[in-house]
Amino acid sequence: QKKIVKKLPQADTGTFTALDYFKEWMEQKRYSSQTIRNYLQAITSFLSYIPEKQTEEITNADVIEYNHKVIIANGISVSYQRIMVGALKLFYQTQQKKKIIIEELQRPFNEHRLPEVLSKEDVKKILDKTENLKHKTMLSLIYSCGLRIGEAISMKLKDIDSTRMMIRVIRGKGNKDRIIGLSPKILELLRKYYKAYKPKEYLFEGQYGGKYSSRSMERVLQHGVMKAGIKRKIVMHTLRHSYATHLLEAGTDIRYIQELLG
Repeated sequence: QKKIVKKLPQADTGTFTALDYFKEWMEQKRYSSQTIRNYLQAITSFLSYIPEKQTEEITNADVIEYNHKVIIANGISVSYQRIMVGALKLFYQTQQKKKIIIEELQRPFNEHRLPEVLSKEDVKKILDKTENLKHKTMLSLIYSCGLRIGEAISMKLKDIDSTRMMIRVIRGKGNKDRIIGLSPKILELLRKYYKAYKPKEYLFEGQYGGKYSSRSMERVLQHGVMKAGIKRKIVMHTLRHSYATHLLEAGTDIRYIQELLG
């Protein structure tokens, strides 16, 4: 997503105070760190478009102008527009003095695009071409459990229950926990990986400890895709879509799939 503006004017201390309060409010409500980051970036971009106005002076007309002159004019995605509107609605719910009418802020219609899906053969190619044991384990676990990338990098050793053959996903999207079955093949792979790398807290850790980065994990996938000779645009979320599709094709009830995906 292209950056629209870089920063707010330094003089607008009132705006900074409002943003700090909003950040703390979201943290208290336990919004995910990714949502907080996305919302703050969207609001900062919007507010810096109209630096001559204080936050309490902004009206719906300013939002409409920004939408047309910045988002639509620059061909920025519908998903970003939805994030921007959602962020503004939430932001102004926390502001006592405001001219903006929250109820009249409308999100755009959803884009209906079919997600990219890999065949089982393509998934196998990617995994076969991923020779590094740590990388292979990451991709295999994400595909076999339909994990989001954030869920995979936040997973801890204690979340693997080999006795019950279960994996606990703690605070997935919407702060919801769920349990997913663990296959014997994945458990065997996890054991080999653990013996080789000895992670201390998180299941997948960086070179110097702590969480493995999502960017590095995406690079691992792209390397496997390239070596497998797949020319389509594949991202980590594609493995999750492929997992769900393969379950559906095998006759699994869609309501059960929804529970597994969280």
